[in-house]
Amino acid sequence: MADIIVAGNTSGSITISAPLVAGSGTLTLPTGTDTLIGKATTDTLTNKSIAATQLTGTIAAARLPAGSVLQVVQGTYSTTTTNNTNVYADTGLTATITPRSTSNYILVLISHPSCVKTSNNLNNAINLQLLRGASVLTVFNTSLGYTASATPLYISASYNYLDSPATTSATTYKTQFCCDFNGPQVQVQASASKSTITLMEIQG
Repeated sequence: MADIIVAGNTSGSITISAPLVAGSGTLTLPTGTDTLIGKATTDTLTNKSIAATQLTGTIAAARLPAGSVLQVVQGTYSTTTTNNTNVYADTGLTATITPRSTSNYILVLISHPSCVKTSNNLNNAINLQLLRGASVLTVFNTSLGYTASATPLYISASYNYLDSPATTSATTYKTQFCCDFNGPQVQVQASASKSTITLMEIQG
């Protein structure tokens, strides 16, 4: 096997060895003052691979494919909250996210694991809704836990909602609840259980 040895300007050398394969190939060196490492031009890497451990820097969000998760925010609340009316009131569960693009989506995941309807009315039940700021996005449940019985009932409620806020400003999501009829009593975060709201920004 023939080798080409190039001596260094001051010391050392570089050896170019022929490949251990049949046939012939071509190695094209850059012209002018370019070097193989640190070329000033923009070139395309073809049929080559780079180890992931050698990659540094960040990828702009706009370069990611649609459906990519860009950021995740979670809020929790564990204070027992009571409502005695059929007027919606805050559960205390809330979270705020700042979208990176007006074309992105926010996936809202909600868990109220311990809602209670009390025993003072046969028609007692819980209504739950989701808001963005002051705007109602959807009513998740009406008559949640209705059994036509005066027996107290613990209910676990989990929901998801895909929103298009069309903004890059800080955006707050929260839940509200009320009695199905005016007068009974309902609770969320009963016995100081933890409710959660998770916001995921999805590339549009």
